[in-house]
Amino acid sequence: MSENPYQSPVSSAQAVGVVSGTREDLRNVAKYQKGIVICILINIVAYIFGFIVPAELQLIVGLCVLVVALTATVFVFLLATKVYSTGVGVLMGILTLIPCVGLIVLLVINGKATNVLKQNGIKVGLLGANVSEI
Repeated sequence: MSENPYQSPVSSAQAVGVVSGTREDLRNVAKYQKGIVICILINIVAYIFGFIVPAELQLIVGLCVLVVALTATVFVFLLATKVYSTGVGVLMGILTLIPCVGLIVLLVINGKATNVLKQNGIKVGLLGANVSEI
């Protein structure tokens, strides 16, 4: 009798689409996707405000876009290393810093995260998946 009867149950289910295959990384994918979705929304709003606000406030909008781009770079790198390789994560993180290309990269990595979560039977809404569900 080498098995511990008081040991907590261990799930044998592997996560599909995640490099490590663990449920913890699947939870991290959901967290990072939520951050990316928020960055996408702020990015779109900032681009719209860039055309609406007067010239005196353009600097504030530009700083907001810069902060969102840096935040998005971190989330894209973290998420891409979970679903792709590290090299692809670095490349996508660098591409996120390019103004309009960054928005496309955010949408691509968000789509990949949505597919991974749906493959594992997790419902994904407008603002990402519910992390407590995983």
